[in-house]
Amino acid sequence: MNRILTHIGKLLFHRLGIMAVLIVVQLGFYGFALSRLQEIPHYDMIHGAFLILSILVVVWIVASKSNPGYKISWIIIVLGLMPFGSLAYLLLGGNHLSNFNQKRLRIMEEKVCQNLGDECHRAGALTQLIGSDASCMANYLEQVAHCPVYGNTKSHYYPLGDNCYSDILAALWGAKRYIFIEYFIIEEGKLWNSILDVLQVKVQQGVEVRVIYDDVGSIFTLPADYPERMEKLGIQCRVFNRILPVVSLRQNNRDHRKYMIIDGTVAFTGGINMADEYINVKSRFGHWKDSAIRLEGDAVWSMTVSFLSMWDFTENSAEDFDGYRPEPSAWSEVGYVQPYQDCPWDNEPVGLSVYLNLINRAKRYVYITTPYLVIDYSMTVALTTAAKSGVDVRIITPHIPDKKTVFEVTRAHYDELLEAGVKIYEYTPGFIHSKNFVVDDCYATVGTVNMDYRSMFLHFENGVLLYGTPTVHHIRDDFLSTQDKSVAVTLEQCKSVPYYRRLGREILQVFAPLL
Repeated sequence: MNRILTHIGKLLFHRLGIMAVLIVVQLGFYGFALSRLQEIPHYDMIHGAFLILSILVVVWIVASKSNPGYKISWIIIVLGLMPFGSLAYLLLGGNHLSNFNQKRLRIMEEKVCQNLGDECHRAGALTQLIGSDASCMANYLEQVAHCPVYGNTKSHYYPLGDNCYSDILAALWGAKRYIFIEYFIIEEGKLWNSILDVLQVKVQQGVEVRVIYDDVGSIFTLPADYPERMEKLGIQCRVFNRILPVVSLRQNNRDHRKYMIIDGTVAFTGGINMADEYINVKSRFGHWKDSAIRLEGDAVWSMTVSFLSMWDFTENSAEDFDGYRPEPSAWSEVGYVQPYQDCPWDNEPVGLSVYLNLINRAKRYVYITTPYLVIDYSMTVALTTAAKSGVDVRIITPHIPDKKTVFEVTRAHYDELLEAGVKIYEYTPGFIHSKNFVVDDCYATVGTVNMDYRSMFLHFENGVLLYGTPTVHHIRDDFLSTQDKSVAVTLEQCKSVPYYRRLGREILQVFAPLL
């Protein structure tokens, strides 16, 4: 009991606990004010006004460019909790930006276009070298997201976070000019502390070091004054989207990107964060199966621009990126790579589109690993249509979940997929966190984009699309090896789930976009 009380006390006096209390007070004030409306003269007129407001909000939701599942969730809330629901949507729903943030977003987009736009002209060359499907996928990212496709880039795939730990340290020790780090989660421990030791030495050698981390991702792992501590070490440090004790949708937009960039010539990305469970030093949900990829060569410049644009957004500054541009690479590698990034505020679901492109262009197989399978109608149709068309569609999800509610939603999608012929496996040793697609021995992607609403529509994300590189075969081999450690899910097992649990999953599915 004393231990429980201690934990409660720590949570209440943690900055998140304090902010949660303030938000509850704010919500309580709204609820109290609305409840007293019944005592006000002409309440019927006020109630009618709220009814009209609710109808207008529903019309607004239907007319918006949001995901259909997101619309349905909010329509139920608006109509079911009238008049509270319409006010909740006006506070939390939609994707409206303040004029200040709209200006910052335009600057961010202009910086990316300015530094990468002139390089977005190589997609057409892939038609002769790899095929028209590759050219179309590359062209989408070049034209919509200003993400060029590159040759002259060497890629190396890591099937576990454990495998890339020593290579990250070695690359950091080799830094001569700058080190850029951007992660959703940073936690003090063996992984981060050993990196921090290198960073301190490099700062003393004159290397510029910058770090960005997300406030929500690291709220329980780093103290509130961590940026100040880093600055004292000579490390520039910024926090993305500080949590404020205000009811606002902006708190939902998180920086889920993962970059470790050295001198603009070497970069690491993938599913791993800077915490010990990602290299299996600490066990949380059994064995942690994750993946990462290292790029060396011209394509790293695209990732460097992505980092610098986020830095300018967080800093509200504008600097000259040319000073960080590396010399052209001398690598001559088979295949092409295309780093990409996604922004939740531009109404262009880049991560979702990359995944749909890969599924829809598959002719033989699609192998997918994902920690969450919280998919919308478009993704469900793409997966089931591919399977019904004879494509071998396989998906590996965790057997030991990190979030039980989300895991129930993941399993709620199994029935329809299995009925269409999709093969589903659960990774029995523990939790699989890698976000990989591999298609037809020709295409693959490794990155940060989960198959859930948050990654597709609410978070800043990134990934690497691979065309005909040897790495594609390594990702395929890793999938097949992981499948051997997983258990196949059968339709009979899904049908045997008790009706009350199935009902609970169906209810959760309706509100999955809001989880």
